[in-house]
Amino acid sequence: MSVPSDLRYTRTHEWVREEGDAVIVGITHYAQEQLGEVVYVELPEVGRTLEEGEELGTLESVKAVSEFFAPVAGEVVAVNERLVDEPQLVNDDPYGEGWLVKIAPSGEGAGLMDAEAYEAFLAEEGH
Repeated sequence: MSVPSDLRYTRTHEWVREEGDAVIVGITHYAQEQLGEVVYVELPEVGRTLEEGEELGTLESVKAVSEFFAPVAGEVVAVNERLVDEPQLVNDDPYGEGWLVKIAPSGEGAGLMDAEAYEAFLAEEGH
């Protein structure tokens, strides 16, 4: 399983990539694999302010509906509109075209892990 080293990760399997004054958020390869084929994505409204750990939206797959969470506090500045018509991008390219939202952070993500710590977390959880 691929865990890109240039990202930071949460215990709820979101990833974060810094891009200028914003961060891009998506779900990890592990998370999309557990979900199965994603058939619908519910994204938050642009402009929404959120706290770290707050539910951002949901991913519906053929197996289940799963929430995804804000890895940092801040304001949603963009959502991946392509996912409305192409939700399978979450499965096909979770670290690229399958990104979910961009957030202008108002603080650091307290629980973010680097790739090595995330891999250790997956191993200790038996993943």
